[in-house]
Amino acid sequence: MPTLIVLFNLKADKSPADYEAWARSVDLPTVNGLPSVERFKVYRSQSVLGSSAAAPYQYTEILSVADMSALFADIATAPMQKVAAEFQAFADNPVFVVSEDIEA
Repeated sequence: MPTLIVLFNLKADKSPADYEAWARSVDLPTVNGLPSVERFKVYRSQSVLGSSAAAPYQYTEILSVADMSALFADIATAPMQKVAAEFQAFADNPVFVVSEDIEA
């Protein structure tokens, strides 16, 4: 199953409280409701393991995708275009990494 990992920092004029309120009320329920998505979670970074250094990204989103072509179709819908635009207003140059499990 493909996994989409999104790494990002907030834009300088955006607050973590505003982003997290939006993520809880809009982003998480909307994306988790997409037929193409098995699971969607948002993580707030705390630090680099073993140090007090800040993580290079403030947030990580992880989408377990049931069908990548269906995800693109879902993203093209008007409701998701609205959510995507709102996300882009918060995120400063997000990095989208398509990944897959390495199984034993």
